[in-house]
Amino acid sequence: MTPGPARRLIPAYLVTGGRSRPAGPALDRLAVLVRTDASLPDDTGSQQRRLCQLLEPGALTVVECAAHLDLPVSATVFLATDLAAAGLLLIRPPIPSAGEIDRSLVERLLVGLRSLP
Repeated sequence: MTPGPARRLIPAYLVTGGRSRPAGPALDRLAVLVRTDASLPDDTGSQQRRLCQLLEPGALTVVECAAHLDLPVSATVFLATDLAAAGLLLIRPPIPSAGEIDRSLVERLLVGLRSLP
């Protein structure tokens, strides 16, 4: 018998502290989370510490963090908004989709590049 996926030690509803809404404004699942230089207080929870450690090397989206932490996106939103309110994280809006490229502009650019010596 092969073992199934490991069970999470802390249920997701405990990560939220029993709240039904995050402390801050609604957070898009593709919002980018960035760790600040502020040091973690001693009373920082274990899941919040894990999220901060995950963001040490760089920025990740909320859904990427949720996948790495093995938490639901909604619980990760709670963690992120709490850490942002404490000044430990910066939350950036999602990177917008690229618009359609103006073909005539690209063609003029190509003509200009070809005319260079």
